[in-house]
Amino acid sequence: MNVILAVKQYISKMIDDSGPGMKVLLMDKDTTGVVSMVYAQSEILQKEVYLFERLDTSGRETMKHLKCIAFLRPSKENVELLCQELRVPKYGLYYIYWSNVISKQDVKLLAEADDQEVVREVQEFFGDYIAVNPHLFSLNLSGVCQSLTWAPHALQRTVQGLTSVLLSLKKCPMIRFQNSSEMARRLAESVRQVINKEAALFEFRKTDVAPVLLILDRRDDAVTPLLNQWTYQAMVHELLAINNNRINLASVPGITKDLQEVVLSAEHDEFYANNMYVNFGEIGSNIKELMEEFQKKSKSQAKVESIADMKAFVENYPQFKKMSGTVSKHVTVVGELSRLVGSHCLLEVSETEQEIACQSDHSGILQKIKGLMSNDSVRPLDMLRMVMLYALRYENHTNNDLSGLVDTLRKKGLSEDYRSMVQAMLEYGGKKARGSDLFGVHDPGAITKRFLKGLKGVENVYTQHKPLVYSIIDQLIKGKLKESSYPYLGPSQLKDRPQDIVVFVIGGCTYEEALAIHSINRSTPGVRVVLGGTTIHNFKSFLQEISQAVGATSPSHHMGRGTRR
Repeated sequence: MNVILAVKQYISKMIDDSGPGMKVLLMDKDTTGVVSMVYAQSEILQKEVYLFERLDTSGRETMKHLKCIAFLRPSKENVELLCQELRVPKYGLYYIYWSNVISKQDVKLLAEADDQEVVREVQEFFGDYIAVNPHLFSLNLSGVCQSLTWAPHALQRTVQGLTSVLLSLKKCPMIRFQNSSEMARRLAESVRQVINKEAALFEFRKTDVAPVLLILDRRDDAVTPLLNQWTYQAMVHELLAINNNRINLASVPGITKDLQEVVLSAEHDEFYANNMYVNFGEIGSNIKELMEEFQKKSKSQAKVESIADMKAFVENYPQFKKMSGTVSKHVTVVGELSRLVGSHCLLEVSETEQEIACQSDHSGILQKIKGLMSNDSVRPLDMLRMVMLYALRYENHTNNDLSGLVDTLRKKGLSEDYRSMVQAMLEYGGKKARGSDLFGVHDPGAITKRFLKGLKGVENVYTQHKPLVYSIIDQLIKGKLKESSYPYLGPSQLKDRPQDIVVFVIGGCTYEEALAIHSINRSTPGVRVVLGGTTIHNFKSFLQEISQAVGATSPSHHMGRGTRR
């Protein structure tokens, strides 16, 4: 169960099936993302693919000496564009691969357009999703919920993406869904309809224990996307935003031109692969070790104690930069994370967030929030997330001071649009919206604070929060997941411990949840879990999701005073 491998094998097969000779890879906006996530351009070049083109680009050159591998989503627009292309072909031969099921009617249209008989192959290869990590996928779909139900087109696109994941992993699963969510029920039923309609595609070798597809709703756990993160991949997404493995660093002070956009891909970057789930303090130490190794080789005496020292070191030793572009990239990224953590008091903010999520000392927590809100270094964004967490945690508390906190946000210059997001959050993920007891999962007495070692061994409170999905999957594996809360669709039920589980979160998942799945996979031999979501959230994207879901005015990214990045 490895989504990166599944997509990679499809692309390799496309290229191999077209035989030897020079090739062009013709894609659309979506499939370009699918391919770029699993293959580096240099890898594809080695397979004689010398040109990458977009079907929707006009004015492409005619190159009859090239074979064309077309990898496209089976959308109406793509079928029309490809018909136009085949009437006046730009390439010698065409091998056409659709990323999902295509109708017989559309195949007929293509056949009629192929007057010159240049099409050699038409196939369905189910790579209709973004493979992010081996056990994590996304559909890159935001705002799937409008007025607390499926947005037009979002349900169909989600069904297509999810069934394509199942087909690429060769799984015909039993389906369970979150009973408190009408959206989860509708998605479960729609996926079941496709499995029944395309029964021949889903005829895989029967395993002793049937795989499980578990469909959840983001509204059941609105806390996880509100928290600041401390493992590398999650932290980069929270503070810098990852978009199809790309990070825009253009606004970083003093950034060099070659580092304004960097790619972080575990497939092509060993340091990232080894450190994506590692906490922030350790990453600093790991980079430091690499530096020290180089210093020994170069006989350099420069002191490398802090992230700033590292940056200076990389700049002063061009041969080091050459030897390891990877390291200079990570020094830049970690350096920027470090700057943001320091200048915005994120350690203190995060500690308070964790206490709101996991402990129940109302008056102590309220004082801490007020203290941080009076600190000008704390970003308005972080004030808002603390108030939202407080709103969820103490929704029915007798001494709830939510109106006082919202008023403080007003005094801090946050616009009405942003302040209204606190109520929107309660409508989206408050007690009435949830099927689970979100705060009952944590036993305050059993919490042991974990620590994070900083670069010089400074200890900071790290993380106590575990996402709800962790306990749901744990119960599923142990056979204890309540059927009343997560019913099966259809009559059959699982008698044995599940081995293959695909978990899908409507409304988006997070990198913190991906980390939880990673740790379940590592600690539970014989069980393989893959997590997916309509998108992968950080706090900003989650705000947009909520505002669309409850019909609130979508806040612009300007947050009033004090919003320096």
